[in-house]
Amino acid sequence: MTDVLRYTAFTTDPAGGNPAGVVLDATGLDDAAMLAIAAEVGYSETAFVLPRPEDDEFDVRYFSPRVEVPFCGHATVATAVALGTTGTLRFHTPVGLVEVEAGNGTATLTSVPTSTEPATEADLDRALTALRWSRDDLDPRFPPHWAFAGGHHLVLAVKTRTRLKDLDYDFDALADLLREHDALTAQLVFQREEDVFDARDPFPVGGVVEDAATGAAALAFGGYLRDLGLITGDRTITIHQGVDMGRPSELTVDVRQDDRRVRVTGAAVRI
Repeated sequence: MTDVLRYTAFTTDPAGGNPAGVVLDATGLDDAAMLAIAAEVGYSETAFVLPRPEDDEFDVRYFSPRVEVPFCGHATVATAVALGTTGTLRFHTPVGLVEVEAGNGTATLTSVPTSTEPATEADLDRALTALRWSRDDLDPRFPPHWAFAGGHHLVLAVKTRTRLKDLDYDFDALADLLREHDALTAQLVFQREEDVFDARDPFPVGGVVEDAATGAAALAFGGYLRDLGLITGDRTITIHQGVDMGRPSELTVDVRQDDRRVRVTGAAVRI
């Protein structure tokens, strides 16, 4: 029987954060077995670790209950903490090398190079229809974009916290749009303060209504803010997520102007 650890990431409270399954030695498991385990665990992602001969280097794959995903931030944080190592870990993922600094129950992961591109008017219309939002709900300071940091995420910002709180969307319609763009989630945000955002992340592609903390989307959002000049200089932003689900999460995102990679930091605790 495969031993599956259960951690929750971007929190120090077992009742908060985003839960992830972690299999620390997935040797001998094929794709079908990994998917079956992820479906049984039922979390938005389960990470499967394959040790490499080199110290502190691992192959890592991520499965949602429905599909394999190329990269997952919260499961990476959970895995790094579960390994119990202090120092630098090197995770070889389907999207490339991800370095993680781990210790004292927290982890900072560095993304692959980020990028972003505008969403088309047609894409925006479909997204708004699926979300049951209107263009008047959107914050014009933040253009709709497809942002990438190992996976694509649709970034949409709203004018009010109330609009973000009242999330009731068409699961299948949003899933279809995201799949067509090889995207994972919709990163829905509200700017609370200059460097503080609230976020919600529907994840219908993975069979999950909503993520309580999405490290990959936070990384993509950091790159989006930098590339569009919405933040200047080296900045740290805080993202609060999962609040409306009753699982509060906090993600700390570090953006540097001279580095196309972005860093996200969070704690993790065993459930």
